[in-house]
Amino acid sequence: MNCIIIEDQPPAQRVLKKYINDIGTLTLIATFSDAMQSMPLLKSEKIDLIFLDIHLPKLSGIDFLKSLPSPPHVILTTAFPDYALESYDLNVVDYLLKPFSFQRFVKAVSKIPSQTEHAPSIYKEEMFIKSGYEHIKITIANIQYIKSDTDYTLLYMDEHKYLTSESLRYWEAHLDPNQFVRVHKSYIINAVHITKVSSNQIFMNNEHKIPIGRSYKEDFVARFLN
Repeated sequence: MNCIIIEDQPPAQRVLKKYINDIGTLTLIATFSDAMQSMPLLKSEKIDLIFLDIHLPKLSGIDFLKSLPSPPHVILTTAFPDYALESYDLNVVDYLLKPFSFQRFVKAVSKIPSQTEHAPSIYKEEMFIKSGYEHIKITIANIQYIKSDTDYTLLYMDEHKYLTSESLRYWEAHLDPNQFVRVHKSYIINAVHITKVSSNQIFMNNEHKIPIGRSYKEDFVARFLN
């Protein structure tokens, strides 16, 4: 999907650019610090998604959105929670409250409906991973969890364990966020393989216990336990 950023704060622009690059399914066309500057591009190019800040110079993101006759998908970004209700009345995809994690960013993007009813999933069912000197074909659904190990990650499968050179950030971008969730700074788990959650621990099919990090617990509970 082609996207643009409308955000007047350089640090927030940098975060969005990094996340867009990491997710791998978005193409950033342009970045604007003023909403009105984006109008010529929106009229001349096919833009599928706008990351739109609410507090902008000259014209607020809310007022700008109201002015568009046929807006593309919009994900609002702001440091203020006060506009959440109004934003949903405008039929936005999601409302990201700054500062937001990459995991929360991925969740927001995943809410965008497929462009066609039968569009293929952007997430693979199988893939090759490089482990040592071998390229091994794995079935994504068989991943129980992924653990960070310094500069590497360990993939715990149903019956095997593989050491790969990819980061947890890589796996967050390439696995379906409706199934895989980061629950700790060192762990991503496959929710399909959870057998029990007790206090701050997740019990998996392979009888391993995964800790739930304090900063990840709220999102995990909201998505999978409610």
